[in-house]
Amino acid sequence: MSGELLGSLAALAGFLVGALAMAAVRGHLDRRGTPPPEDVDHTLPAGVASVLAVLPSSAVVLDREDRVLRASSAARAFGLVRGDRLMAAELLAMARRVRRDGEIRESEIEVAAQKFGQESTSFAVRVAPLGTHGQVLVLAEDQTERRRVEAVRRDFVANVSHELKTPVGALSLLAETVQDAADDPEAVKRFAGRMQHEAARLTYLVQDLITLSRIQGGEAIPAPGAVEVDEAVHEAIDRCNTRAAAKDITLASGGTEGLRIWGDEDLLVTALRNLIDNAVAYSPEHTRVVVSARAAGDSVEVSVSDQGIGIPESAQQRIFERFFRVDAARSRATGGTGLGLAIVKHVAVAHGGEVTVWSKEGSGSTFTLKLPAFGGTAIAAPRTGTPMEAAT
Repeated sequence: MSGELLGSLAALAGFLVGALAMAAVRGHLDRRGTPPPEDVDHTLPAGVASVLAVLPSSAVVLDREDRVLRASSAARAFGLVRGDRLMAAELLAMARRVRRDGEIRESEIEVAAQKFGQESTSFAVRVAPLGTHGQVLVLAEDQTERRRVEAVRRDFVANVSHELKTPVGALSLLAETVQDAADDPEAVKRFAGRMQHEAARLTYLVQDLITLSRIQGGEAIPAPGAVEVDEAVHEAIDRCNTRAAAKDITLASGGTEGLRIWGDEDLLVTALRNLIDNAVAYSPEHTRVVVSARAAGDSVEVSVSDQGIGIPESAQQRIFERFFRVDAARSRATGGTGLGLAIVKHVAVAHGGEVTVWSKEGSGSTFTLKLPAFGGTAIAAPRTGTPMEAAT
């Protein structure tokens, strides 16, 4: 009897030990196969988290339930991810198709702006399977700036083509007219003068295009140095005297003498010449254009003021755009290329400065170049020559 009892107890003990062992094994397998939900990093394949951390593009990893396991700060900043959800429906649909068939997909999408008044953001996206547990990797590269640059380039090419076509077409027609009027010396002389005008316009346009292409990259001036503002102003006025004299417009200089900036003299002269030419073109006869300089802390301000027709307030934000004209017909009649103020803006940027405008219709305009002073402080240097005279 006692032997049977001991045998039964031994059998029961063996069953309990076996049951406990099976439970332990099952618990271990469950813990190994199902990660803690709060520790999502453990669900990513080895090394993936480190790679995603250094990617410049927006990166998102989704699990098989479309929950976000990992998202870069850029993805959240652009509004692609909110909480643990992917907000772009188009991206989510791509991720599900990739998970279903395992094929990598690429596309371009537009994501609505996060704030009112902002433009939408363009993304080039690539979606690929990640591992064997239904995870999906989404990469999104912001293409907004690239698209903007491409649009600007297309507009620029179209505008250049149009601007070149006008004088070239005029020269062709005038040449045919001269040929037909070979027996009329007066007509030939008149048309030859028109041809010279169109040829000069074409030359100015090409020169401005070359200048703009050289400085519009936003790169720093390769070999800057001390530039005497007085000399640059004098040179710019001298180059514009002929056009001003034709309209009996007085060109005068004033302000603080002996100032110097840190930059390139040729570029400064080019910018001032364009501002003075612009002032002359849009000023009535018998008026004045004044170029003045003054110290402004660590900068030098050079202003060009006229008594012209002024600029509408609605157009003042666009006047520095290439080929933008407030009055296209008047600009072409005065021989303008539509590039002068764009060149001025890029010269200012190349110097680390800026250009601003004040204007009132019927009262005139004042354009001001603010450029860094040589030595960091705008101080009038001792003069060795005679003061610069007002030019007419």
